[in-house]
Amino acid sequence: MAIPGNLLSATTEMVDPDTSGWSAIANCTKALGSGGRNGDGVLTLTSSASGEMQAATVAWYSVTAGVTYQAFVDASSANQPERIGIQWIKSDLTTVTTWSLTTSAASATWHRVSVAGVAPVGAVRARLLLSATASASGKTHYFENAYLGQPFRTSGNLLSFNVESGGEIDASGWAVDANCTISRDAPVASWAVDWYLSGGEVIKATVTANGDASIKTAETPTVTPGTEYRGYAYLNPPTSSSSCWVELRWYNASNTLISSKRGTLAAPGTGWYRQYTSGIAPAGAATCVLAAGITSATAGQALRVEGIVVQVAPQVVPGSVLTYEDTSFEQGVGSWTISSGTATIARSSPWGTAAYGGSYALTVTAPAAGTSVLASARYSVTAGVSWRAQGQFAPASGTWQVGPNIHWYDGSGTSISRSALAADPVLANGDWWQTWNDITAPANAASAAIEIDITAPAAGTLNMDWAALFEALPSWDVEADSDLGLVTVTMRDLVSGDALTLYRVAGGSQAIVRGPDGWLQGTTLTSTQMVVEDYEAPIGQDVTYRRELYVPSTGALQQSATSAAVSLSMADPSDVWLKDPLQPQRNVLLTAAVAPDWARPIEQTENRIRGRRNSVILYDVRGGLTGTLQVWTASDAERLALHFALDTGHPLLIQLSPGLGIEDVYVSVGEATEARLVPYGGEPRRLWSLPLTQVDAPIGGVGGSAAWTVQDLVLTWDTVLDASAAYATVLDMVLDSRQV
Repeated sequence: MAIPGNLLSATTEMVDPDTSGWSAIANCTKALGSGGRNGDGVLTLTSSASGEMQAATVAWYSVTAGVTYQAFVDASSANQPERIGIQWIKSDLTTVTTWSLTTSAASATWHRVSVAGVAPVGAVRARLLLSATASASGKTHYFENAYLGQPFRTSGNLLSFNVESGGEIDASGWAVDANCTISRDAPVASWAVDWYLSGGEVIKATVTANGDASIKTAETPTVTPGTEYRGYAYLNPPTSSSSCWVELRWYNASNTLISSKRGTLAAPGTGWYRQYTSGIAPAGAATCVLAAGITSATAGQALRVEGIVVQVAPQVVPGSVLTYEDTSFEQGVGSWTISSGTATIARSSPWGTAAYGGSYALTVTAPAAGTSVLASARYSVTAGVSWRAQGQFAPASGTWQVGPNIHWYDGSGTSISRSALAADPVLANGDWWQTWNDITAPANAASAAIEIDITAPAAGTLNMDWAALFEALPSWDVEADSDLGLVTVTMRDLVSGDALTLYRVAGGSQAIVRGPDGWLQGTTLTSTQMVVEDYEAPIGQDVTYRRELYVPSTGALQQSATSAAVSLSMADPSDVWLKDPLQPQRNVLLTAAVAPDWARPIEQTENRIRGRRNSVILYDVRGGLTGTLQVWTASDAERLALHFALDTGHPLLIQLSPGLGIEDVYVSVGEATEARLVPYGGEPRRLWSLPLTQVDAPIGGVGGSAAWTVQDLVLTWDTVLDASAAYATVLDMVLDSRQV
């Protein structure tokens, strides 16, 4: 798999099909090994003698001085630890190397090694170095999954890359909060081959004396009162019994602490575990920090942190009015209580035992058979519309009865009414069951609480996760926008974790729709709602969409539903769309001058046989369409837009007005000719000739949206710094192609 934004070639990154991207430069030989995760091939280095052995990328890659770059590689060796470096070469041909820390131990398990640094003054190129110090000749070391490029960031993170990455550059992003010292470490840690946000250097807090110990971010990002934020970090506790935590702290403009919200890790061991905390910034809050620590620590113990993020809290269930804390239970039970009955509630324990999403769930424990009511806090609602109360449920044993109801309150907080809908059975079969009810809010309702009637068949436990209260909108919204040449498909009531296939049905045929990551065929859902922009829908035909949801483990069909029909139109029969399916921001609508006269070439050889009248023809299958489309550009803006559409060389989708006898076709555009109409330079009109060759639809996902504007950029990001951190280049910003 290609790592996004990698300066290295696929062969160098994957070491497949050979080692041609690498050179052994000191005390070793190279060979192609097997057993890799990013493709089978691995770079095998074997020491020639005791001492340091080094390898490097054959190529040097262009860099910009003053810009931060990141490099990582997955390594494996039972013989010795390793380090990697970015070697910079300056315009005067001098070199300097930014080295990572050496990993703390040798390990035959694949583990991540990484480094980051700012390209020094005068740097023009860089390459990736691999290094390990062998104790003797014949010692082997394996590398694969190599990357060199812009740093990977979590979208919307208010903290810098250096803080998020656990100190890939240095430890300056952290400060001692209490009773510890701070350093950097490079532990052996295994991460998924396609996980690029963690690994390598981490921040290490070493406890000075017995007692509580903690560190905090030196950076204090700006926050907005009334906005909900989420903070998290991967924690590596010294023991499974250590009480480790992360904490969001709110400060006013005078840097005085206002309040804090803590999430305590229930560690199942001494690995790496992501712990969340969240909260609404209180009145007067101006900044925040994220702290991490150990309660009742022992002198000499060490807490390591990695993958640190502070961001506006995402909506786990789109449209839900519940807070992140009340929805996900990652830091506790939130505001939920047992309003009647004998059941008790707690957060599941330890980390990873039970969760529909994240690492924890809310656990309802019934001491005996009977009914209890699980109630949330009250949240603001709109009167007169339908609201849905729902949750994901998984009993440990038996069949439980679960009935989500809604309790309505007026503006003064006085109870109006409570629904009393029948409960649904929830089976203990290892799956999570989604249960919901749609209820219309009374005319004078101002707030509401979810009240879930839970009937236990006997003593036992029931887990709940992803609780939600949201306005019950239609399962489908399909909207045709002829000005942009797209159909926007909004799907709701999806099942997170299921596999989705989405079809476009038009003119008696169907095709799979393209999504952000490629064709939406067997795509694993991460949300209950999805919005897809379909730029390849035909024009002048009724179009419907059909979605199918499958259980990934069994392939069983869970859901099949079809949308209403919509259609796109052309304002002028002489218009023509030239669309880039992969980057729709490049789409351009122009006026056609001359439609193509299609030809279909064929490879064939004529053999004339002496004495025979008829030739013998050897032939291949007939090729696709070829022809020349002529289009007008009436202004400089249209001319530049067409250049922008043609710049990448991507296959384009050509769509003309219906009824002209020219079907939609994917084409490769050859040498384009831009002809002036008259010699006068001030005449803006041009007549273009575009040689077309029919090709297959391109492979890949939709990168961004044609509707993306500067206003969207302003609404998405609070500051220019936030926006610049989300995009590798200005072109990526134009295309809304965000970093991870």
